Amino acid sequence: MKVKVIPVLEDNYMYLVIEERTREAVAVDVAVPKRLLEIVGREGVSLTTVLTTHHHWDHARGNAELARLLPGLVVLGADERICALTRRLAHGEELRFGAIHVRCLLTPGHTLGHMSYFLWEEECPDPPAVFSGTGCPVPTCPTSPCPIPLSLTHPTPQGMHCPWPAAAHVWRAQLSRCTRAWWRPWAPCPPRQVQDDCLLASHGRKWTGKGVGSVSDRGRAVHPSTSSLQKVFCGHEHTLGNLEFAQKVEPYNDHVKAKLSWAKQRDEDDVPTVPATLGEELLYNPFLRVAEESVRKFTGKVAPADVLDVLCRERASFERAAEPLQPQARALLALQWGLLSTPRQK
Repeated sequence: MKVKVIPVLEDNYMYLVIEERTREAVAVDVAVPKRLLEIVGREGVSLTTVLTTHHHWDHARGNAELARLLPGLVVLGADERICALTRRLAHGEELRFGAIHVRCLLTPGHTLGHMSYFLWEEECPDPPAVFSGTGCPVPTCPTSPCPIPLSLTHPTPQGMHCPWPAAAHVWRAQLSRCTRAWWRPWAPCPPRQVQDDCLLASHGRKWTGKGVGSVSDRGRAVHPSTSSLQKVFCGHEHTLGNLEFAQKVEPYNDHVKAKLSWAKQRDEDDVPTVPATLGEELLYNPFLRVAEESVRKFTGKVAPADVLDVLCRERASFERAAEPLQPQARALLALQWGLLSTPRQK
């Protein structure tokens, strides 16, 4: 299984997953179809399917154009609002593309119909991968209402102040089960879990998810050792900001310092910081370190739920302090990528 990371727009990622034996390819979150087709042509593969994590324009806007250019293309997702959707997926459903297995995980939070995709390949020593959209970041996804807080490299969508981190435990638990099933192919599909999503400190102005459950339940379910090698491919590039916040929380954490230095160099070289692994995230992602004394000291709390609550609010404040890209600049960027048409002459 080969994964091509394709940066687009301001900070989005599209992905092209290639089954190297059959040369069949699956795309994840198509925002700019022409750019994707350039990569498809360069790789010499046959694109048959699109997996969409959620319906927002920067993850699904290109589906219709791509379907027009590739008749017979299958567009899958869990939300009926997804552009050009051909079939709605269910939680726990499994797909197959040659030797590549896909397990669909409903991770409501950023949107009610947000779905993440867990991929692994038969008879392959490489670890599995999860494509988390705007659900799981790569170094601390903090203010986004994401239910997949596995990694700091993922984003904090601007304008969103509802934290996803509280759902970290449930998401890690769910992925841990998937990873165990990957190591043991005969293991049953994990039972449905509805995340608390954004749960604590839900300040989400754009938060649409609703969830049930408890932080204690999530905590009991976590088993990081089973998923430490798993790769996380998130939907946005917000690594620097996330790591800068992690450094604020744990200024003496050498892992944070090293990762931040690495991320700055990647940024200077204009190279993506994805993917990360869950094992790495446990070393520097404060939202996955709520039991650490240094993180508790920063928040002034002890109970995991309270620690997460404070972290979410602090991360939201930290995000607001950054200068957002102005709406005019966003519109110009969309126009440059061909996502908007120029005004017609009357």
